[in-house]
Amino acid sequence: MLLIEIMKAVILGIVEGVTEWLPISSTGHMILVDQFIQLNMSEAFKEMFFVVIQLGAIISVVVLYWNKLVPVSFQKSSAVKKDTVVLWLKILTACIPAAIIGLLYDDQIDAQFYNYQTVAVTLILYGILFIVIESRNKNSRPRINNLSQITYKTAMLIGVFQVLALIPGTSRSGATILGAILIGTSRTVAAEFTFFLAIPIMFGASLIKILKFGFVFTNTEILILLTGMIVAYIVSILSIKFLVGYIQKHDFKVFGWYRIILGIIVVLYFLVLV
Repeated sequence: MLLIEIMKAVILGIVEGVTEWLPISSTGHMILVDQFIQLNMSEAFKEMFFVVIQLGAIISVVVLYWNKLVPVSFQKSSAVKKDTVVLWLKILTACIPAAIIGLLYDDQIDAQFYNYQTVAVTLILYGILFIVIESRNKNSRPRINNLSQITYKTAMLIGVFQVLALIPGTSRSGATILGAILIGTSRTVAAEFTFFLAIPIMFGASLIKILKFGFVFTNTEILILLTGMIVAYIVSILSIKFLVGYIQKHDFKVFGWYRIILGIIVVLYFLVLV
């Protein structure tokens, strides 16, 4: 039985590693996958697991972008170190809206929106938005083509869009990338800033979930959690490299169509077959 649960954690880790960075909603996919591959664990553990597993994905960003994110380095000049610190201040600024709403309404959001109906609606809605916005911006030129061009005001606006991702199925990366594109950033800058923005947000969300669950884990719970995190880390490395390469030549419409199709399948499955 333990081996079966570990295999489930591996599958969930793969899903997390792929969907955390592609704008298709990691939490939404985790909720849907759990309908078919249910961990034989307590509801409290699963609620915590679905959030904390994302730490593995977040660590992959730190590893891949270590030089851009770490200001303390003998190889960096004083000016570069200062730019790195300023980047972090902008990242933290963008975290403020979601942090406030998340802290105030975490339990209500979990109770009201963690279900397949919400996931289906948000998958379809934001899929349509991706297609519409990319079509509208087809011939427009972004005014922000470098991370250093992001102002504190722009960072805060991107943070406001991130609040939308508190609703399952929205996609944190999808909401912030769409928002960043709408206010004039290039796809590459929008994606990178989204990657960095995930670090404090997900560390904070994971800490909240762990505090609510408590620090007393069984050996099985520790093994399941670590398995999911390690797999999510490995798969995230591959997913981020893929997305960075993809957006240099393509837009996000394909993800919009994917979301719409998946949302329709979800509705049909639960209405007709269940």
